[in-house]
Amino acid sequence: MEYPLPLPVIHILESLKQAGFEAYIVGGCVRDLLLKRVPKDWDITTNAEPEQIQALFPDHVYENTFGTVGVKVKRFHPLTPPQYEYDIIEVTTYRTETGYSDHRRPDQVTFVTTLPEDLARRDFTINALAASLDHYTPSKDTSETALCTLSLVDTFDGLGDMQKKVIRAVGNPEQRFEEDALRIMRAIRFASELRLPTKTISSANWSIDASTLEAVKKYASSLNTISLERIRDEFSRIILSPNAAFGVELLRTTGLLKYIIPELEEGVGVGQNLHHIYTVWEHNLRALETCPSPKLHVRLAALLHDVGKPRTKQGDGYRSTFYNHDHVGARMTKIILARLKYPKDIVEKATLLVDNHLFYYNVGEVTEASVRRLIKKVGLENMHDLMDVRISDRLGSGVPKAKPYKLRHLEYMIDKVSHDPLSVKMLKINGQDLMRELAIAPGPKIGAILDVLLAETIEDPLINTREKLLTRARVLLEHNLDELRTLAQEKIEEKRNTDDQSIKQQHFVQ
Repeated sequence: MEYPLPLPVIHILESLKQAGFEAYIVGGCVRDLLLKRVPKDWDITTNAEPEQIQALFPDHVYENTFGTVGVKVKRFHPLTPPQYEYDIIEVTTYRTETGYSDHRRPDQVTFVTTLPEDLARRDFTINALAASLDHYTPSKDTSETALCTLSLVDTFDGLGDMQKKVIRAVGNPEQRFEEDALRIMRAIRFASELRLPTKTISSANWSIDASTLEAVKKYASSLNTISLERIRDEFSRIILSPNAAFGVELLRTTGLLKYIIPELEEGVGVGQNLHHIYTVWEHNLRALETCPSPKLHVRLAALLHDVGKPRTKQGDGYRSTFYNHDHVGARMTKIILARLKYPKDIVEKATLLVDNHLFYYNVGEVTEASVRRLIKKVGLENMHDLMDVRISDRLGSGVPKAKPYKLRHLEYMIDKVSHDPLSVKMLKINGQDLMRELAIAPGPKIGAILDVLLAETIEDPLINTREKLLTRARVLLEHNLDELRTLAQEKIEEKRNTDDQSIKQQHFVQ
């Protein structure tokens, strides 16, 4: 079978082979190719040693002791941020690793001569796959890739596990997790990312192998040895995965969540009132599951929006209350995300959304002024995110409809009050210009002329220049301005009504 490979990757593979070395793409990029996903990274492994790799590719970076040389190539990856001038392809010498005293980095790296020895050090079988390039044909559709025939090296039956949709550790799972404790989170992250929607699949879905899962549970406390930044990055990828709620629930059942966000577990088994059919924990998970936004801070806010409820609950049953849980939850959110070393802007935005997710809105009761106050408080740039958290909250409560009429009406009101008001301030001249250029005294005539100019600008926006407006103003001085002003006001009001109807139609309100 043929697979598309970027030309820079092919060039490195071919250069190593022509120099007499073995060369394979390895790890996640092979897994993603087999799963027909776009690889996020391209890694190459070889029996060439670092000095030999550096000699073959002079434009490189080598800042480690693990045998990984970063070869600089022309930008080709669609996910590369625009500020980077080039992409990096990591080329690593076959190696084995021993001693992980910090549960992250090997104490000793030994270069070896065979690929199977190198594959044995990897975390999961689906990532312990390598492929050599047999033949390639330049693509007819693009000059950036070529269709390649590959030979798969699968020492640990990763392909079989892939077909069975199983995430299984290479060799002894306990040994793999002792080497790098973050692998216990990576197992859950892969399950969240690879799992298929249950509504569209009738066969087995992705899961973690039983012995690997037991080892995850056994080594849960070893997360304490991992930096919070690494934990945060894996947690974020779980949150952004297609099955985020599944992943977070798996973090809880395996005992990992209490080392990441123990505050969330306070909601387990905590019943709510007549407005909810789920416990606080279940509701938070469902809010995350139904969150319509792909943004990290919105998804974090959806998961944490009711984190303050267990600490504010009064009473029990359908009449229980959770007064100020939004504000308590916001303070908790800020502490949680700061503890996990999230960037300041993520912390502030998620906290803002949690703090304001209970905004009040009823059609006919809320005025334009109150909507403006909400926008001023939250920020116009955050209103769409706040609506997404509100939609998550509704769907997470088990309601069938994400956006009822009153939320659509709120969107209409936000859109309406956010538009620049139709006024003479839109003109390229003002009263001072008229008095100076037309030599007229202050008085109602100035306002009448400006109203007429605004009405005519509505009809023809191209006349809204200083020169054209002043020319037209000189002509208007000779007319009955009271009559013209009446016509102008009718035109302005007509335009306002037309704009309002257009905005209403956009949001399906009446």
